[in-house]
This record gives sequence, structure tokens and C-alpha cells, in this order.
Amino acid sequence: MIPDDEFIQIKGVPGPTKEEIRCLVMCKARISSNDTVVDVGCGSGGLTLESARKASKVIALDKNHKAIELTRENLKKHGLTPKVKLVEGDAIRVLDGLKSFDTLLVGGSSGDLPLILKQGYEKLTKNGRIVVTSILLETRVEAVITLKELGLDPDVVEVTIAKGKITERGTMMLGRNPITIISGVKS
Repeated sequence: MIPDDEFIQIKGVPGPTKEEIRCLVMCKARISSNDTVVDVGCGSGGLTLESARKASKVIALDKNHKAIELTRENLKKHGLTPKVKLVEGDAIRVLDGLKSFDTLLVGGSSGDLPLILKQGYEKLTKNGRIVVTSILLETRVEAVITLKELGLDPDVVEVTIAKGKITERGTMMLGRNPITIISGVKS
């Protein structure tokens, strides 16, 4: 995994999905070297870059122009540009224009999660995976309900991580936001 501090970050774009969460998302996504991955709400590119290290092709999209440019910078920095197509736009419109893919990662949905999941499911190959990361309780609920409606058996994992910070007196554990990872496989 790429360490968190090796990502370029700017004001106005959320930082990358934290390293430990990226590890778990990659485990749930089970990306192979022949896979095409779609990363919805790529932000600063944390999951895009990790996916590009494994997949044959990644399509990363975000509504935010700054996010697309930041992901582009992070891809260049880590030499992963050739495998990734960056698309600025609304996820629903972008998904509509895609043929098929093997993995759908959703980190940001702008309140359109059920529509994104339903549209993504239609384009997902057999045995394709959907992985949603959520910091909002409402997003967790929407993801589980929608995956069940699609006939998937959602796997739900809530992760709370604390990172140690070395101080003069000892190691202080600093908690990070709890993240829920909701995933499912299309059979």
C-alpha cells in the first residue's frame, strides 16, 4: 500500500482513503490483473492508485474538477497514469456510457448511492464485486438495502482504527473516523 503521506493533498478535496482502509477495501474487491475497475468519487485517488497497481484498467470519476486534477497528479507521482482513465462528471451519466466492468468502488455518491449501485450492477460482469466505503450512517443503510434489493448478500464490516503518535512521554493513540465497508458479489 502507498503510505498516506505519499499522496499529494490540497484544500477542497478530501484526503485519500486511509492506508489501513485501502488494505481492507482491496481485500474485499479481490481485483485481478485482468479486471476493469470503476472508482466512483475518486477524490484524491487513494483507491484509484491502489486499484491501478492491480487491475488492467481503472476508470476513475468525480464531479469535482479539483479532485480529478489531484488524482491525475497522484497518478503521475506514482507512475500509474497509463492504466487509468479519469472522467469528470456525474456518476450516473458516466456509468450509462460504460459497457461492462469487474469491480465497482463507491467512495462518494453525492446522495445518489441507490441509483449508482443499481446502474453499476447492470454493467457488472458475472462474479463482479461492489465495494462501498461509508462514513455516514445513512450511506451504510442505503448500501445494505440496495445491495439486498439487487439480490446480493451484503458483507458489512465496520472498522475503527487508531494510529500511534510518538510523544515525548510515550505513544498516544489517535482515533480515526469509523468507516463501514459494504460489499457484495454478483452471481
